[in-house]
Amino acid sequence: MSDRAPQPVERQLPTEESRDLITLVRDIVQREIAPRAADEEEAGHFPRELFTLLSSSGLLGLPYEGEYGGGDQPYEVYLQVLEELAAARLTVGLGVSVHSLACHALAGYGTKEERTAHLPAMLGGGLLGAYSLSEPSSGSDAASLRTKAVRDGDDWVITGTKSWITHGGIADFYTVLARTGAEGPRGITAFLVPGDAEGLSAAAPEKKMGMKGSPTAQVHFDGVRVPDTRRIGAEGQGFAIALSALDAGRLGIAACAIGVAQAALDQAVDYASGRHQFGRPITDFQGMRFLLADMATRIEAGRALYLAAARLHDQQRPFSRQAAMAKLFCTDAAMSVTTDAVQVLGGYGYTLDFPVERYMREAKVLQIVEGTNQIQRMVIARHLIGPESR
Repeated sequence: MSDRAPQPVERQLPTEESRDLITLVRDIVQREIAPRAADEEEAGHFPRELFTLLSSSGLLGLPYEGEYGGGDQPYEVYLQVLEELAAARLTVGLGVSVHSLACHALAGYGTKEERTAHLPAMLGGGLLGAYSLSEPSSGSDAASLRTKAVRDGDDWVITGTKSWITHGGIADFYTVLARTGAEGPRGITAFLVPGDAEGLSAAAPEKKMGMKGSPTAQVHFDGVRVPDTRRIGAEGQGFAIALSALDAGRLGIAACAIGVAQAALDQAVDYASGRHQFGRPITDFQGMRFLLADMATRIEAGRALYLAAARLHDQQRPFSRQAAMAKLFCTDAAMSVTTDAVQVLGGYGYTLDFPVERYMREAKVLQIVEGTNQIQRMVIARHLIGPESR
């Protein structure tokens, strides 16, 4: 290891307030997240107390309206906060992204009364959310989901199983997509379900290759009853709401991926700067210099891509294609950069003594969640040349 400390990313931020926000995030990272990240991940510990701190610091509702307890920040600022958090610990960065995803439906499609009743606690009241779309038999083909919600007077009764739910079993609320009508995307409706609802339970968390501190579990709905006032949007509008949320959520995944990649590059540069072989620092060798240069270039390109998509979002212009491109490129870049970082460290990179092996394991899941990268390619191609022929 060298004495060379990694330099903070030079960020292009639109306001003094946003610059102060990044300073706050970096302070929390240095004091509360980074020192415990490796040990807590290895132990599989979810830092719920940290999410309470993030909530009280205004960091769980950044892209939402201040009227309801949000931070009134543009997406280009929110995503750079996610990147900073994910660079310190992906469990935290991805957890904030998933929480924001879980708030998206109500914030964007709820009635004034629903938003007033629930959003302040969701955005800044210490609550933690989960997003419930995937099922055991419907992952990429989300429109074929089978969880049902049946009308019973002024209530809905929800029955079914959701899978791969981040924060499953510990969330205070779940945004749930359930079938209320015919087969296909037009028969799906969105609901806001309390985490302590009778009939809601979670299986044991999945045993994962990475992100061991972030609980991922099946969630069971056994006749869970919710009032119609917890229906979000119109009946049958749920799939459109889900797609809108996923477009925004994919940018969150892209930002988290660049955070992990940046952390891996910082470790690789630090190690290579202090390592000597054949009587010379290994950074003298052209092969090493070119490898590090390629890693840095992928990161900068990914950051520019997700920020360009975020600015379209902030201008209320279409950004679905760009979100898919950002998610695809940034997560593939993270996988490549973290693998190269392990190679830079050689045998040490394969040990728990350095975090690059954790970064590599964590990068893999980012190519899968919120639409696999194969799905992203399908989305991009449909924007370019239209839907597939049947």
